[in-house]
Amino acid sequence: MPFSEREKMAAGEWYRCQDDELANMRMAASRAVFAHNSTPPDDRENISPGLRALMASVAPDARIEVPFHCAYGCHIHLGAGVFLNAGCVLLDSAEIYIGAGSMLGPNVQIYCPQHHTDPALRKAGLEIARPVHIGENVWVGGGAIILGGVTIGDHAIIGAGAVVTRDVPANVTVVGNPARPMNRNRAQEAASPAE
Repeated sequence: MPFSEREKMAAGEWYRCQDDELANMRMAASRAVFAHNSTPPDDRENISPGLRALMASVAPDARIEVPFHCAYGCHIHLGAGVFLNAGCVLLDSAEIYIGAGSMLGPNVQIYCPQHHTDPALRKAGLEIARPVHIGENVWVGGGAIILGGVTIGDHAIIGAGAVVTRDVPANVTVVGNPARPMNRNRAQEAASPAE
């Protein structure tokens, strides 16, 4: 029996994103995101009820500012005290785990799907999804982009505007495009108070 496109996506295999079941899932996410983004601040809580219900797992005190966008929602896991600032985009065709105490700055983008490099297969809607794991107490600066398949260790810092294409070890600060560890002198200078 052939696997559905959803099953192939979940298994980390090539799947056709132009599929009715996946389109219905994305529509459910769009409705929840719209409700979250358009709910008055006094009524929204940390995360609107519909969006919270859609997510795989979310701590009671996790917070998502508006506007926010996700592809499916059902693959997102937010630990205790997680904070997503305004404009975050999570393309969660695979699991996205964000550990307790981690903060994402404005306009951070996480891209799990990768389109096929062959033009004909890309036109046919073939893509593959890779999960993203962000550890505890990670700070991701505004405008950073994290690509699928990346793991970021606990207490790491991702500089604003960085493009993270590879794993980042715990307690390391990375900057740039592609993101690389800061050299020791720059890191020490950044940690020193200005004179």
